[in-house]
Amino acid sequence: MPGWEGRAHVVHALDGGITNRNLLIAVETEQFVLRLAGADTHLLEIDRSAELEAASRAAGLGIAPEVTAFLEPEGYLITRFVAGKSPSSTHIKEPSILAAICGHLRAFHDGIALANDFGAFEVPYLHRASALSRGVAIPDEFTSAAESASQIAAAFASSPEPKRPCHNDLLCANFLVDANNAHHVWLLDWEYAGNNDRYFDLGNLSVNNEFDESDRERLLRSYFGSVNARRSGRLELMMIMSDFREAMWAVVQQGISALDFDFREYSAKHFERMLSAATGRHFKALLANAAGGIPDA
Repeated sequence: MPGWEGRAHVVHALDGGITNRNLLIAVETEQFVLRLAGADTHLLEIDRSAELEAASRAAGLGIAPEVTAFLEPEGYLITRFVAGKSPSSTHIKEPSILAAICGHLRAFHDGIALANDFGAFEVPYLHRASALSRGVAIPDEFTSAAESASQIAAAFASSPEPKRPCHNDLLCANFLVDANNAHHVWLLDWEYAGNNDRYFDLGNLSVNNEFDESDRERLLRSYFGSVNARRSGRLELMMIMSDFREAMWAVVQQGISALDFDFREYSAKHFERMLSAATGRHFKALLANAAGGIPDA
């Protein structure tokens, strides 16, 4: 890193993450985070130049920490360190935190298109191809999951909305409540960012943090200002698609990751939750609601 020689040292490795390694770096009185990209992460549909674009744009909106450098050809991202604590799922549901998150998502979604796509209805199949290329067996559940996903895709296509810039990975660990301002939430880890249906972000946030019906209503009111059947249906169906993508992401990881993590169990858990929702008695009604109504501007 130009200008760091003789001045920089590693403070320690930062906890969290099952794809990359993150190091806290001190350069005299300043601190930075260096992301060391995992091996073969392109097979997870990660594009490091796309991550740079999204992280830089988010930083400009005050949503993400400042991007200070990008090292090529390694694809290592350096951002300014911000002190804070990852919220729990319970904390994320608190009105002030949820409102802050919705404001961040709306601001990012309303921006111009990113250079790359991360399509909710395409990525699980791209993951399948990547897994097969590494000799990983595709779980039997994939067939039923794909049938449900096709029905969801058809419902969305019957009343389409344009793709928006999205984060696509709204886990608790990717939020940080600022240590100096409890009302400010940073949104981290933009490596899966790309143009997608914005309901994927809303559904991904909801399913990853176990939102119940009242939580989802508060989310929609905070994001849109009101709730209707179309919005609720699309949100719940994208919760299903989020689990499909997460399950297949873990299948790919079985062929590329060297980390001590049970990706088989992780995949099975997400397939089970997805198929439970997709075979529930309300699934047909969700499809009808998602296909109807007037698209949002």
